[in-house]
Amino acid sequence: MSYLPKGLPAPVPENDGLDQPYWEGTRRGELLVQRCNKCGTFQWGPEWICHKCLGFDLGWHKVSGRGRIYSWERPWHPVHPALKDHGPYVVVLVELPDAGNVRMLGNLLGDPRQEVKIGAEVEAVFEPHDDAKPPFTLVQWKLAFPR
Repeated sequence: MSYLPKGLPAPVPENDGLDQPYWEGTRRGELLVQRCNKCGTFQWGPEWICHKCLGFDLGWHKVSGRGRIYSWERPWHPVHPALKDHGPYVVVLVELPDAGNVRMLGNLLGDPRQEVKIGAEVEAVFEPHDDAKPPFTLVQWKLAFPR
C-alpha cells in the first residue's frame, strides 16, 4: 500500500552514488545511517567527509529504525500539484538514539489530524514502490505505541 499520491517525483539515489547504500538498505527493509570508521560519529545526510574528525573513511551502519519525534509540522497547503487533495499531512523530524541522535525527516502515518507529541516513540515503515522506474522504497514513520 502506498501512502503517496500518484504524480509525485520518485526519490532516487544521487548521481554521485553517495547515498546509494541508504537506498539499497531501504529495499531490504533496513535503515542505514552513515558512520565514520575512524571516530565512530554518525551523521545524516550523507557526506564525503566526517563532520567531526574530517576523515574520509565513512561507512554505513544498520540501525534499529526506532526513534522519537524531535519536531513536527502539519502542512495544510499542497507543496506539489499531486498533493492538491491530500492535505493536511504530518511531517516529523525523528531523532535516532541508536545512531548518535541524528535526525531524519519523513511523514508520520495515520490520521493527519492526530495529536502529535514531541518525544513520542516512532518506528520506520518501509513502503516499497516496486513498479517505479527505478524501483525504490520510501521510509515513513508510525507511532510505536499508538493511542
